[in-house]
Amino acid sequence: MTTLGAVFRPQNPPERLRDVVRAAEESGLDELWLWEDCFLEGGISTAAAALAWSERLRVGVGVLPVPLRNVAITAMEIATLERMFPGRGIWGVGHGVQDWMGQVGARVASPVTLLREYLDALRGLLDGQRITVKGRYVQLDDVALDWPPVSAPPILAAAKGPKTLRLVGESADGVVLDNSNSAEGVRVAAEILSAVRPESVAAQPYPIVVYLLAATGPGAAERVAAELRVKDRDKIPDVGVAGDAEALAETVIRWAEAGATSVVLQPTADEPDPIGFVRFVAEQVRPLVP
Repeated sequence: MTTLGAVFRPQNPPERLRDVVRAAEESGLDELWLWEDCFLEGGISTAAAALAWSERLRVGVGVLPVPLRNVAITAMEIATLERMFPGRGIWGVGHGVQDWMGQVGARVASPVTLLREYLDALRGLLDGQRITVKGRYVQLDDVALDWPPVSAPPILAAAKGPKTLRLVGESADGVVLDNSNSAEGVRVAAEILSAVRPESVAAQPYPIVVYLLAATGPGAAERVAAELRVKDRDKIPDVGVAGDAEALAETVIRWAEAGATSVVLQPTADEPDPIGFVRFVAEQVRPLVP
């Protein structure tokens, strides 16, 4: 079964999150995703609040930019939330937007090297290991968590180009793809990931989370088109959808057939009704998706 989620975009003020979480919980949404985009809202702080305000809802963070965060801090925060809300968090990390990383003095010469070192250390710490590593970027001296999770959670990583996709397939437990992917782009990514996965786990399903820009209601097509233009994605075919529940469900099904295990509907930044969007996804689109 395809998992269907929605994004609470950080362009919304933080004080609106509680009502959106409650709507997601009440309507039966599979997953609510949060972003740690600079310089909007913190991923861990919003995830903690969303998990505390709900009982069933799974909350994804997609993604935490690794240049901003010492890996030990990220491990401590994820472990804490996993012990308080076991199995309800979905944790993603990534390179971060390089211009933003430059603004805060955190840009590195080799984002791929940093991500590989970070994934290895983060997964090890969450697995309860004691780690000493002297990498190019990640350096730990006899570090272990006093309160590791009872069960280490999967760690997903964002990827876009083939080089990062190969790294993620080798070193992460799943991938997060942004909304620049068409169904064909998802299919190509799935093939790259499959080709590099270790033989010991190659037969197991590999989580592929895909954001899909979506809108419904009056002016939906215009809002999707305007956002794609702003992001210079208007020349990429088939990367956004506007319309009723049937139109959105049909697109979600195509993305799932291409390899996505979780399709997360991403409202436009100017979505006038974030609460209504979440309810629409859960109550009208979800029943139409196998």
